[in-house]
Amino acid sequence: MSQAPHNDSQLRRQWDELAEKVRYHREQYYNGEPSIPDADFDALFRELEQLERDHPELAVPDSPTKQVGAPVPEQSTFDNVEHLERMLSLDNVFDEAELGEWLARTPAEKYLCELKIDGLSLDVIYRNGVLERAATRGDGRVGEDVTVNAKTITDLPHELHGSDDFPIPEVLEVRGEVFISVADFADVNAARIEETATEKNPQGRPFANPRNAAAGSLRQKDVEQVRRRKLRMICHGLGHCEGFTPTSQHEAYQALEAWGLPVSPYTELVDAADVPDRVKYWAEHRHDALHEMDGLVIKVDNIAEQRDLGATSRAPRWAIAYKYPPEEVTTKLVDIQCGVGRTGRITPFAIMEPVYVAGSTVEMATLHNQYEVQRKGVLIGDTVVLRKAGEVIPEVLGPVVELRDGSETPFVFPTTCPSCGTPLAPQKEDDKDWRCPNSRSCPAQLSARLTYLASRSGFDIEALGEKGARDLIESGVLSDEAGLFDLDEQALQRTLAYTKGSARDRDKVRARRAEDPTFVYEGELNANGRKLLKNLEEAKNTELWRVLVSLSIRHVGPTAARALADKYHSLPALIDAPVDDLAQIDGVGEIIAASFKQWFEVDWHRVIVDRWAASGVTMEEEVGEQLPQTLEGLTVVVTGSLEGFTRDGAKQAIVERGGKAAGSVSKKTDFVVVGENAGSKEAKARDLGLPILDEAGFVRLLDNGVED
Repeated sequence: MSQAPHNDSQLRRQWDELAEKVRYHREQYYNGEPSIPDADFDALFRELEQLERDHPELAVPDSPTKQVGAPVPEQSTFDNVEHLERMLSLDNVFDEAELGEWLARTPAEKYLCELKIDGLSLDVIYRNGVLERAATRGDGRVGEDVTVNAKTITDLPHELHGSDDFPIPEVLEVRGEVFISVADFADVNAARIEETATEKNPQGRPFANPRNAAAGSLRQKDVEQVRRRKLRMICHGLGHCEGFTPTSQHEAYQALEAWGLPVSPYTELVDAADVPDRVKYWAEHRHDALHEMDGLVIKVDNIAEQRDLGATSRAPRWAIAYKYPPEEVTTKLVDIQCGVGRTGRITPFAIMEPVYVAGSTVEMATLHNQYEVQRKGVLIGDTVVLRKAGEVIPEVLGPVVELRDGSETPFVFPTTCPSCGTPLAPQKEDDKDWRCPNSRSCPAQLSARLTYLASRSGFDIEALGEKGARDLIESGVLSDEAGLFDLDEQALQRTLAYTKGSARDRDKVRARRAEDPTFVYEGELNANGRKLLKNLEEAKNTELWRVLVSLSIRHVGPTAARALADKYHSLPALIDAPVDDLAQIDGVGEIIAASFKQWFEVDWHRVIVDRWAASGVTMEEEVGEQLPQTLEGLTVVVTGSLEGFTRDGAKQAIVERGGKAAGSVSKKTDFVVVGENAGSKEAKARDLGLPILDEAGFVRLLDNGVED
């Protein structure tokens, strides 16, 4: 730990170094490509603020803590324009205590809670209802004129439409955030990767996140290229106005919406006591929004109260941003190792110094395949940017190249399976994924398949987890999954996971096994062992579609398995069915049908089915009386929580009545059923003008179909 500076020159040197870092990374964020995550910048900025609080003499007028945005770069190809009214930034709080302090010193009758969009700020001017100019934030006073590009934003009207309640003002300066929706980002990146190499994108590298994509797009010289980036916008404030004087922020948003400008569907008007609840709610639902967001903005609603509170040199005192735990951080890449999946795919994964991100400590992250490692350009020993969004598997975005010291080493992809030593190869000539062909007896593949079939989508065997699956293999109790339902007490006594014993006893057994592969351990069954036997007996009597999922047939997940089972109700009948007939089933298609048929051409696969059937596992199910096909030909999406249906239950109700239970909203969707805490799917449905039903409407649809 470094010692605190003890004289003025050391203090000034510390301030200079910290201020320079903040200026550099702020410039990168607004005008270039950020090299550190937002959370790292926030930490630098707060460190500089604290240093100035402790030593006020350092807080000079041009300190980064008093500035907004970043000046327009000298090399900019866009004209500089001055905003009619200065654009400010927002101060941040990071925990409930800081939020409570802000609420205490900022009392108000009502507050607006808005999602903090992770995008690019835009200032737009309308004169007599006609779009005149659009400009970037710049330094808050002067920005870049990007009007031509802004006119490609689908949400942004070129002309406003007035109403009796809200006539169009002579001059309207509106502020908003430009973004690329989460749903569109994957398509934008796919197109980016396929682009012919350019000077700006020499390797066809994708954008790191939607915010970077939006920022880069708005500054493109090619307007058609900007149009293809699918930019969106949401308005969240006013600048200079002539002919419109709202009494509240809420009224201002009503006017903006009436004029045809896009406003957030997530904004809520609340009392002070409700603010912490909204912060907690959106912390848990931050990925339900149609755009990326990194916090909640709380604003005093009354305009007169806003004026009384005023502003600092860089931010209004009447608004604050509650920043959520970061989803992007930097850490050290210690090693790259390879895992083997249930289909034999070899997946490199990063071993990192533990780091806290998105609410949990992370030590490993996926790298997908060997080509992805090369494309991202990461080396072992790099400082890397790590992203973890909600429940999504952590992902390494790329290296911080400027922090390399020459000790980093490249990753070498293995030529043999890390689990069984079998030579690796791609399954098809153009396949980027390399696989271990020893699918029957590779321990890693078998362990993964056992864990998968025990999951909730399969047999739902609670007592069979990853640890138990490995032990069943290592103890020699199972050589493949065929014998799973023949397990008995005597077999489980040879395992460690399902017998009694201390950790020391287990270590002794493992050491003995290592010395003598023929050694057979016999212990006394524990509670988990007895539970496994009970689970296995119960799992035999399950739905046919779960059996199909549990076979680990490539491409056959729960949706396709349900479709196959609902059509034939018999595994023998499915095996005998022509591939063309299977391909005609809605939700199956040619690829899944071919994969299904090919799986049963392998002898040891048929042995699994025969052994399971002999043990009493469901191979055929009774066909009950078919429900009225009220939803035949209809596609229905259910989002949010319903009182009378579980998520699977709602899907099953749709399928049983001949409909298609889709997972995403599109123009082909016929109805969207909205329950409690619905998120981005509801917003997209409203954007597309689709019919939206509550739970009561859903029940009527199930019973009666489309009513005239």
